[in-house]
Amino acid sequence: MAKEKNSNKVASVLAFEKKLVPSDGYMYGTTWDNKKDSKIALKLVEKSVRGTISNRLKPAIKNDPVKLNAEVEKANPQTVDSCALSPEHDTLVLQFTLKVLGGIKKPSACNSAAFLETYQEAVSGYIEKEQFKELGLRYALNIANARFLWRNRVGAESIEVRVKDLLSDKIFVFDSKSFNIRSMKSDDKNVIDLGEKIADALASEDDFLMLEITCFAKVGKAQEVYPSEELVLDKGQSKKSKILYHVNNIAAMHSQKIGNALRSIDTWYPEFDSPSGVGAIAIEPYGAVTNMGKAYRTPKDKKDFYTFFDKFAKGEQLDCVEDEHYVMAVLVRGGVFGESDK
Repeated sequence: MAKEKNSNKVASVLAFEKKLVPSDGYMYGTTWDNKKDSKIALKLVEKSVRGTISNRLKPAIKNDPVKLNAEVEKANPQTVDSCALSPEHDTLVLQFTLKVLGGIKKPSACNSAAFLETYQEAVSGYIEKEQFKELGLRYALNIANARFLWRNRVGAESIEVRVKDLLSDKIFVFDSKSFNIRSMKSDDKNVIDLGEKIADALASEDDFLMLEITCFAKVGKAQEVYPSEELVLDKGQSKKSKILYHVNNIAAMHSQKIGNALRSIDTWYPEFDSPSGVGAIAIEPYGAVTNMGKAYRTPKDKKDFYTFFDKFAKGEQLDCVEDEHYVMAVLVRGGVFGESDK
């Protein structure tokens, strides 16, 4: 009985490599009318500015006009990084590559042969039935709608995304403004075709897909653009209050931030259609949305990844195919999912 019970446990050592592997995104400036001809790398500029006091004040200060005036008169000098297009350029160019890997049936680490057998049977059943078509379509949509621009997408007059399959040289062109960023459905032929390519790579044993993605966003001449912001761990040692990311003096966006945008396909969480829903969220084991301070998939509601995965990987049937899509999307994301022996 002990052996049978142990064979039904999730492996204590279990890890998966991510299957969507974006590069950092490099930022350039150009003009919309000549966007295919030339581009200039964007540099960061350091500014020293005098800010104002705008934080919440203690009652003793805010209720005393004299103390309040004394507080707001204080200088708040800051040194920050900024990035903007040149006066001649009106278009931001963001360029990165994306590698899509197969081999989802093979964990990068697993210390239980019995668990591995049931897991591979479950994944084989999903691939045979669904062929990753739904996930492939959603990843393709997030490329087509330029979700990876993040703040740079807001206020852009026009956005064009060009995707080149580096193995076949096929090129897909998308008008990103024509897509509803809150929807994960599309009948656009190019989106469907790109989604099928992504799905085929994910469903393969050891094949891969390599995409070169170039995005043009017409934001206006000399307008500010937004690379990734670095996390300052030791604020006491930093002379800057905002540090932007660059690679070899080219303004850039973190690969992690691009990856988060590409995997923002979860519309299956319980509160999606409720007023508290925030549209498609990134695939995470607990549906975490850090800027909202909320987990949309909790173990209490039995909607988290581990609740589903423990059933799915042991050969049990999940309630609906959407739950299977979610489980497989977390595995595409990758991570360490072992169950402790303790």
